[in-house]
Amino acid sequence: MDRGVDAWLFLAACFVMEALVWGFAFTYGIFQAYYTQLPEFSSSGNIALVGTCAMGIMYLDLPFVFAAYRQWPQYQRRGCGAGVLVMCLALGLSSLSTNVTHLIVTQGVCYAVGGSIAYSPCILLMEDWFDKRKGLAFGVMWAGTGLGGVVLPIVMEQLLNRYGFRTALRAFAIALFLLAAPLVYFVKPRVPVAKNRVSPPPPNLRFILSSTFVLFELCNIVEALGFFLPSLYLPTYAGMIGASKSLQALTVILFNFASVVGCVLMGAIVDRLDVTVCILVSTVGSTVGVFLIWGFSVSLAPLFIFAIVYGLFAGSYTSTWPGIMRDVVRKKASAESSMVFACLAAGRGVGSIVSGPLSEALIKGMPWEGKPGYGYGSGYGTLIVFKGVTGVVGGGSYIARSLKWL
Repeated sequence: MDRGVDAWLFLAACFVMEALVWGFAFTYGIFQAYYTQLPEFSSSGNIALVGTCAMGIMYLDLPFVFAAYRQWPQYQRRGCGAGVLVMCLALGLSSLSTNVTHLIVTQGVCYAVGGSIAYSPCILLMEDWFDKRKGLAFGVMWAGTGLGGVVLPIVMEQLLNRYGFRTALRAFAIALFLLAAPLVYFVKPRVPVAKNRVSPPPPNLRFILSSTFVLFELCNIVEALGFFLPSLYLPTYAGMIGASKSLQALTVILFNFASVVGCVLMGAIVDRLDVTVCILVSTVGSTVGVFLIWGFSVSLAPLFIFAIVYGLFAGSYTSTWPGIMRDVVRKKASAESSMVFACLAAGRGVGSIVSGPLSEALIKGMPWEGKPGYGYGSGYGTLIVFKGVTGVVGGGSYIARSLKWL
């Protein structure tokens, strides 16, 4: 564990799988800006729901996928391959969409189901390969989302503008299969699963009633309610203040690039510091960025700075999860860290899915437009304030630790 060629090849495969599966989901802001200009989609108020479903369901169904893989671990590699095929099929069907409902079902729900089936073995097997460097390994893997979010917006923006969304989705489906299918070979257990292995008992989920987990989970859900909104709306916001298509895409690229750095750094320090201190760092940095940079952005330069700051701090929030897993298992010895992770992911999924229709409601009719100054008066002011407040509440575990509630 923690060393050797096989361990690093496994981590490299997980990194690339993360970049492909989650990187595409995090580029939805580019698609959203494009879809709102098409007559067949622009009249719907649920365009944001496509992206939040894609991200949210991949988080939300992890407890069920994890439980199945835990019961039948011999199918993890085959499941990983099957998930890749489902994602490719979902994108192919999405290219045939004629209304937003079709997009929600295919690019949203079906892609997410395939993604979670393909991605889950990477999480479950990580603890098989890494122990002392677990936080760093998770941070490196999650940095794949940021890297995918740097490369894919550039590719998708060019494909969408030149060939339209149908060709863009089909091209990525083919590329996804060619790049992800070989990775399945390296997503394997460190010790082969015994053929005569006795099936384990059902997972013990009593930890979800412990005060430690409940407090972490509540903060996690609230943080997720606002986390996804900037990545979804930054391209649209940039377009509103006069950015070209390429510069709109640059907001997402900068956010995702900064997330790469943030995830790796946070993954390294969460192995050494108390997890609530790490969460506090993420919270303060992201909240300052939202209220003082995005809130006062009426030109592209400060908006680009916000994308970097937000990616660096908010993008690293999930890299604190190994620390939360460690704390919960320490307080509740019967808890399995993989199921703690799955439940944290499900909580984040709830926040993601709810944030889609909630964000549409927050900006409906462009409230505050022309009333407060700067970005707060742009029509997106309610969205900015909501994101800032959820970020503050999401860091509440530090206060809970100070009050000895954890």
